[in-house]
Amino acid sequence: LMGWHKDERIKSVMIHIRLKDDKIWIEEDWTEDGVATDLLQKGILREEIVLAFHPPHVRQYTEFAPQVA
Repeated sequence: LMGWHKDERIKSVMIHIRLKDDKIWIEEDWTEDGVATDLLQKGILREEIVLAFHPPHVRQYTEFAPQVA
């Protein structure tokens, strides 16, 4: 979401993804179905996706890569 409201700039990140240590780290995802779903549909393995918007101690309970660093 980007634009202007009167004299105020509006900017909000919907998706933030980075590549680190041969993994896809999803830092922010405010999409309806989740970008991880799209990546899985394209053939990316769960083990290659880190749901980095979850705290490190929670990631081990997801079906995705539990990277903590």
